[in-house]
Amino acid sequence: MSAKRYELIVFDWDGTLMDSAGAIVRAIQAACRDLDLPVPDDARARHVIGLGLDDALHYAVPMLTRSRYPDMVARYRYHYLSRDQELVLFDGIAATIERLAAGGWWLAVATGKSRVGLDRALAHSGLGAHFHATRTADECFSKPHPAMLEELMAELSVPPAQTLMIGDTTHDLSMAQNAGVDALAVSFGAHDVDTLASVPSVAMVATPGALDQWLRDNA
Repeated sequence: MSAKRYELIVFDWDGTLMDSAGAIVRAIQAACRDLDLPVPDDARARHVIGLGLDDALHYAVPMLTRSRYPDMVARYRYHYLSRDQELVLFDGIAATIERLAAGGWWLAVATGKSRVGLDRALAHSGLGAHFHATRTADECFSKPHPAMLEELMAELSVPPAQTLMIGDTTHDLSMAQNAGVDALAVSFGAHDVDTLASVPSVAMVATPGALDQWLRDNA
């Protein structure tokens, strides 16, 4: 086997490993309806995927006052968690993660989910045992701040030059840029090709199968 280009591969969760972008959009919109707030369109709601919840609400529902944040968070979580057990990984993702883990790469997750939310998703997906470290938005600064990546690299003793961040949003790509880490964009999640192209990445892949092949050829 040839020498690895990367030692650590960090994945975003929603829209990168799990097909959950649509569920997040619908939960944001339903929460707004519950509270008689203007409902963001799909594009605006999709844009915030990957951010910490406070930052996401500030963008998706700009007229939401700070005093109403707890109500909005509660309604969002109600709608999302009522269906989250129905969410599934993208086709082929489990096999990719299992292959990388068996091949000796360090694997990690950097996500806008909460710790409780990520732990639920890791357990439900069956992937938890394959990841060596994880960071969530309620433990770190929200993306695109580099803290999640910096902490993961420190914990696993891997330098930026040997770290790859994989994500479906400009928040992921900008976090990687801010941390001095290569980023690989996937266009089958929350942000479209043109939006992703606004932030530098080493490549962009359009399907989970293409992601697996890129990693075979380049990681």
